[in-house]
Amino acid sequence: MKDFRGKYVLIDFWASWCVPCRKENPAVVKAFDAFKDKNFTILSVSLDRQGDKDKWIKAIHDDGLTWTHVSDLGWWDNAVSRQYDIRSIPSNLLLGPDGVIIAKNLRGEALEAKLAEVIK
Repeated sequence: MKDFRGKYVLIDFWASWCVPCRKENPAVVKAFDAFKDKNFTILSVSLDRQGDKDKWIKAIHDDGLTWTHVSDLGWWDNAVSRQYDIRSIPSNLLLGPDGVIIAKNLRGEALEAKLAEVIK
């Protein structure tokens, strides 16, 4: 996580099988493209399961998700989602450069609006 220190980071919880997640991905891509050169990045955490790695990788490619992705393929027992008590997806957390959560579950235009508010 030291690669993310000092940056605004959206931790985005999703899965290739999650239809609402996939529908939200274009808005996340739009926000990333608008702010990626302004001290902002995304860490996507997939709740895909063992045996579905190919589907997960294909979804990343198909949806144009060009930022950092991680998964232990543990489905709902995913270590990172347990750490943040994630109980539904899509779900996200926006962290400030100090690592403190400044917003949760920003969707669509609300994500870009919050980024425009906090990133000067």
